[in-house]
Amino acid sequence: MRVLFRRRGRNRRPEAACRPGGNYRSSSYVPLLPWQVRQRRFRLTGYGRRGLDPEEVQLFLDRVAGDLDTVYQALRESRLETARIKDALRRWQSEQARRADADRR
Repeated sequence: MRVLFRRRGRNRRPEAACRPGGNYRSSSYVPLLPWQVRQRRFRLTGYGRRGLDPEEVQLFLDRVAGDLDTVYQALRESRLETARIKDALRRWQSEQARRADADRR
């Protein structure tokens, strides 16, 4: 079942590159998907020492951090927009209730 989820959405264009007002990203940039992070494997260094290549790990972590930053910014904007909409709805409902009371009198 995991294989089905991995294949889905692979060839989609990143939305941030298409959205006006979004962070600019090259159209060739494809954001990381969760399965890519989970399955990522790093090369072992071949320079006589054991372990992972620090440069490769750092590049990958920088990319993950950038994607997370983009997600958190979008989430913050979404929450602010939701709060504005809720506030506007409350004001409208209060205004409608006042008008209904005034019409009854």
